[in-house]
Amino acid sequence: MEVMVQKNDPLASEENCLVLGCYQEGQLDGSAARIDAISGGAISHFLSLGDFSGDCGQCQLIYGIPGIPAKRVLLVGLGRKGKVRDIHFQKAAEALGRSLSQAQISEASILLLECPVAHRLLPDLASILVRAIGETQYHFDHHKRPAEKPLRSLEKIRLAVPETAEIAMLEETARAAESALAIGRAVKWARDLANEPGNVCTPSWLAAQAISMANRLGLDSHVLGPAEMEELGMHLLLGVAQGSLQEPRLIVLEYRGGKPDQAPVVLVGKGLTFDAGGISLKPADKMDEMKYDMCGGASALAAIQAAAELQLPLNVVAIVPSSENLPGGSATKPGDIHKGMSGISVEILNTDAEGRLILADALTYAKRFQPDVVVDIATLTGACVIALGHETAAVLGNHEGLVADLLKAGRKSLDRAWELPLFEEYQEQLKSPFADLSNVGGRPAGTITAACFLSRFTEDYRWAHLDIAGVAWKSGTPKGATGRPVPLLVEYLLQRAGQ
Repeated sequence: MEVMVQKNDPLASEENCLVLGCYQEGQLDGSAARIDAISGGAISHFLSLGDFSGDCGQCQLIYGIPGIPAKRVLLVGLGRKGKVRDIHFQKAAEALGRSLSQAQISEASILLLECPVAHRLLPDLASILVRAIGETQYHFDHHKRPAEKPLRSLEKIRLAVPETAEIAMLEETARAAESALAIGRAVKWARDLANEPGNVCTPSWLAAQAISMANRLGLDSHVLGPAEMEELGMHLLLGVAQGSLQEPRLIVLEYRGGKPDQAPVVLVGKGLTFDAGGISLKPADKMDEMKYDMCGGASALAAIQAAAELQLPLNVVAIVPSSENLPGGSATKPGDIHKGMSGISVEILNTDAEGRLILADALTYAKRFQPDVVVDIATLTGACVIALGHETAAVLGNHEGLVADLLKAGRKSLDRAWELPLFEEYQEQLKSPFADLSNVGGRPAGTITAACFLSRFTEDYRWAHLDIAGVAWKSGTPKGATGRPVPLLVEYLLQRAGQ
């Protein structure tokens, strides 16, 4: 999808569709009111019929508006005038994207940036629009037979900046739109990786996709197999994988956009390409969705792709431990003890608490990069869904500044997270009479004790953990990966880069 940012001149727009905003009770403002006047009140006449309320997200195509070159007008409800917030603006953007897609409109000129949104400037609104519209164009259907008549996709949108905007603001808005496109491509790739079935997306396949992206963008790549893991003592990662015929992989990508001596940001993403729970077998209901247990790994790979495409002046490393967790004859049994790369021994009380095990070895491996900060991303605990539902990720960490930066990036990108405590008292739940740690701490505070487990492997650097179990995919009719928290991660990198 091509995006252009230009000064507002609705009468010069010859795209297939002109997108205008309308507030509740038929209130028109700015460009919408101007076009209504030019058309002799055609839009006001339509609104007087009472079919369109202006509620946030309501959309209606209108044809034959006199006085303008556009073939059709898409009227988009914005809600109450003067009360529009960023989440309302995002909802309206998603609705207009779906409407354009359903109508198979290939080009559109969007005149919504003039809408006042609390605490948001033009670049923010452009970013929200581009990302929201892009996500509505997503589809994953290459395993289906081709449609007899392929649908026409949205190819070009023009974002109209108010005529009063200064040149500097116009340029900043254009940069924000370009960044949003890069984030959109990253989100799409993360969704594509996660939506592949487990018989396609294996650890070796995921590694091949990462290497292909790295080669395309000039990133350094290195993939460790079982022999290298054995040599490094990664028996937590190897222990999770030993019930599967698929060999595990540790995927390592490096983007060097900063100075040679700049300490990198390290992103560690959980890459369980299928999680049956091992011997502690999961219930059959919705087990097919356990292909999404690699969404953290997909997010880390997608974020470093965006950093490279945007040529951010940062050094970024992505580490993805990838395996399957199956109940094969050689699978780890409850009560087994494995020792990780760090030298810490772990009693495996529940083989379905495997993500923290593969992350432990990857987080230990991250130390060799002498990182400035490390952020791990994982669909780690069902307890996170109970605590925060499907709207918000959890963030915990050992450094208040890093946690605050991630929360800020989540608010800016509307890919929000919420901090949970990481008090020392919770570590008591992980004590084992036979090993240094047990891998579970019981039902209470499950998300917190999982992070406490990870914290034992991150004591030598600044670290934060994102539990994305509730936000990484959707069930039911809109089933599929969401690509979260790629927007949050890329926004965090943009802020570190001063952009």
